[in-house]
Amino acid sequence: MTDQFTPPRRRSGLRRRLRSLRVRLIAVFAAVALITAVAVSGIAYWLNRDAVLKRAQDTALNDFRVSLTRNASALPLGATCEDLANLAVQVASSGLNYDVVVTDEAHPECTASSDPSRFTVGHVPKSLRSTVATPRETGPTNPYAYHLYWQRVNLDGPYLVGGTRVVPTGPTAYMFKSLENERADLNTLGWSLAIATLLALIGSALLAQAASSTVLRPVKRLGEAARRLGAGELDTRLEVEGGDELADLARTFNRAAASLSEQVAELSAREAQSRRFVADMSHELRTPLTAMTAVTDILEDEADALDPMIEPAVRLVVSETRRLSDLVENLMEVTRFDAGTAKLVADEVDIADLIMSCIDGRAWYDAVEVDTPRGILATVDPRRLDVVFANLIGNALKHGGSPVRVELRQEGEQVVVRVSDSGPGIPEEVLPHVFDRFYKADKGRARSEGSGLGLSIAMANAQIHGGTITAANGERGAVFTLTLPLRPPVPGGGPTDKEAGR
Repeated sequence: MTDQFTPPRRRSGLRRRLRSLRVRLIAVFAAVALITAVAVSGIAYWLNRDAVLKRAQDTALNDFRVSLTRNASALPLGATCEDLANLAVQVASSGLNYDVVVTDEAHPECTASSDPSRFTVGHVPKSLRSTVATPRETGPTNPYAYHLYWQRVNLDGPYLVGGTRVVPTGPTAYMFKSLENERADLNTLGWSLAIATLLALIGSALLAQAASSTVLRPVKRLGEAARRLGAGELDTRLEVEGGDELADLARTFNRAAASLSEQVAELSAREAQSRRFVADMSHELRTPLTAMTAVTDILEDEADALDPMIEPAVRLVVSETRRLSDLVENLMEVTRFDAGTAKLVADEVDIADLIMSCIDGRAWYDAVEVDTPRGILATVDPRRLDVVFANLIGNALKHGGSPVRVELRQEGEQVVVRVSDSGPGIPEEVLPHVFDRFYKADKGRARSEGSGLGLSIAMANAQIHGGTITAANGERGAVFTLTLPLRPPVPGGGPTDKEAGR
């Protein structure tokens, strides 16, 4: 025997269908209908059964009593076995199709039966024989010592067995009336009630289906509208019909959607205004910063010839001016990402060459260990990827300390670059925030002099390539992992800026 396995996805789909409101509603309707139909059918069956059996029983017993009384009066004193047999045949010939057995204490060896081949006194239950033979005390309310008693038994089928003693010193007669016809009628009634129960169950299921469709159709529309609203279609509204609870729910949804649309519009306007302010401020600062940078360059060249008292101030001005210039450039880059105007000018390059160019251009070669095999080609924007490498390696050198190790690997259709340092690592409470803008609450390392935008810009540049950056703690210190696809995604299926210009 082989075990049957149901796939997890199929099992979960089955569980979802079983938890469906429609299925539960149909199940409740069907259960109520089944319980009601079974209860009604059971009550009807037992009432009809008692009525049918009582009618057949009373008819047969009354006829047996009358026939026995009429024929026993002609029985001679000291009746022989033949006389008893004639009595049994005469009583049984009344027309109601029952058999009679007559016994007499004077002839214990005699078997007087209307059909000796089928019934004898041995077929009479012992309890009935004992009851029939036991006299009752006579009195004003009971003038007779012997009465007619009956019992329903199963011989070769259902039978009604009745018996009584004719007179205190006379014979005892028993009647065997078959109830086979009554059982057939009751079986027919039972099948009819079972069919009616099945029809009621089917009808309740159809009614539940119709009711669930009526009730759940608005709920389904509400669910679809909620999904569209969650997807950003803020103009989604429901048609309100009627004045029931579902209509109230639709009105509430429409009011909530309208309020949400207004709030999103207001927030979007504020966000756009903030982006415009940052962009305008950055552009306005670029002109004076250009002049200041030119002046500070001249001052830096002449710093050695200046008065020793003035030289530290000059170098501080030069350093802060460059820092302010970097901050303005970073802000302009952030506003381009926020506005969605950042473009990817992609070209196929060797990633190892980009890493080495970044390290050489910033004179980091002596402080960085590289494991970057050549030949891993990917379509990337060299300028943006250089910003990513500069931020990751510079961050490791500044906060983690040497030696910093850069590893390059190709894993399937992805390029993976890992930058690890030898510092104390990143505190666990800081890890979720390392890519947040202006986040510099790094208590495990020296206080950063940067703007707090470098890693967030690096993440944005990775994401525009279709990749991502993760931060974790390794064996020696912090580990930043850059993952990029060999081919960046193309929004809308169109070419990149570089490909469009070819």
